[in-house]
Amino acid sequence: MAIQKPEGTEDLLPVDERFYRHFVDTAARVFGRYGYEPIETPLFEQTELFVRGIGESTDVVGKEMFTAISGNNLKTLLDGGKIRSKSRLSLRPEGTAGVVRAIAQHGLAPQGGAPAKLMYAGPMFRAERPQKGRLREFHQVGVECIGADAPSIDAEGIIMLMRFYEEIGLPRENMRLLINSMGDEACRPAYRESVRSYIMEHASDMCEDCQRRADINPLRAFDCKEEGCSAIMANAPKIPDALCDSCKSHYEQVKAYLDAAGIEYIEDPTLVRGLDYYTRTVFEIQVDIEGMGSQSAIGGGGRYDGLMKEVSGKEAPGFGFAIGYERCKIALEAAGVEVASQKQTDLFIACVDDSTRAAGFMLAQQCRDAGLAVEIDHQNRSLKSQFKLADKLGAAKVAVLGPDEAANRQVSLRDMATHEQQPVAFDELVSAVRA
Repeated sequence: MAIQKPEGTEDLLPVDERFYRHFVDTAARVFGRYGYEPIETPLFEQTELFVRGIGESTDVVGKEMFTAISGNNLKTLLDGGKIRSKSRLSLRPEGTAGVVRAIAQHGLAPQGGAPAKLMYAGPMFRAERPQKGRLREFHQVGVECIGADAPSIDAEGIIMLMRFYEEIGLPRENMRLLINSMGDEACRPAYRESVRSYIMEHASDMCEDCQRRADINPLRAFDCKEEGCSAIMANAPKIPDALCDSCKSHYEQVKAYLDAAGIEYIEDPTLVRGLDYYTRTVFEIQVDIEGMGSQSAIGGGGRYDGLMKEVSGKEAPGFGFAIGYERCKIALEAAGVEVASQKQTDLFIACVDDSTRAAGFMLAQQCRDAGLAVEIDHQNRSLKSQFKLADKLGAAKVAVLGPDEAANRQVSLRDMATHEQQPVAFDELVSAVRA
């Protein structure tokens, strides 16, 4: 049997890759208006970064991380030896921890300076059970803002994300924005204890994961997908009732900014997101479109004021979000939005016979050097077949080059939309195609 792609991965074929590039470019354009600049971090980091940053109690760290290890280190482990912590590497399951590590390592958010606003895009890896909208290798676009704790940063990020979805073509009426506050270290410990006590009272009716979470991070039980657990947690104590005055004020200001911008939202007191580093504002964008099934969340994030300290030992507030590319593409297709990106071919040079192929080849190079996207036949097709190929490639114009045209250093240039045809000199071809 021929070798197949790994389970839980997808090949981005040319048409998919073109749309992915359009997706990323659109994000860069929209986020750039808000001051976000690009960054790229390694596909793998020290495992300790994710354990400390994301949280040991999360499914991501506990069950889903892929470990990367060299052959020599694998041999050492199999022989019963130990390897250095720096040699314990994992493929990144999300982008935030790596970006925060880079900001700390390179001093991109100096105390008292402007906040670091960065955008990333690329593949992430989680050892999940593959299903529609949930892959082992998936792609995310995200932003991180380090160095500002104002509620306006939270609101700005949420508004920016909604603007992106609108620009990429997702219908506003199909989206819903959920928001909540998870409090901070001043008010959350008491709330966590109340939730832990509630879980322990109902432990016999809850799954093993939620029983385990009761002592490690009881708030994660709100994110459990088991129906029985969800029903029980619906009656658990809610965080809005436990927020301190500072967190309440922050949350109210975020909502006031959203109201002023005309952004509709739903307050969901059970929204906790899936990672341990979040504090205060959390949000999630879901789509209500037939065909999405349980994978309705296409993006989300929030504030993580304690993550920088976990990663570097230095205090710095943070905010960010991530967009799931594959989920968003599914949502666009389910909403009937055309996501295929047409290959751009400005000109196809059709050679009538072998005597003109050398001239046609050199003419194609000259046009490409001038910035045009040009195709030419390499398989000795008939002129009729070359026109079919030009149409398939989406060529805007076709330059027909026969012996007579070559002798006069000109082509017959046909507009594929209007079918109008005119003689054009070699040295005027580029300007004629552009016109």
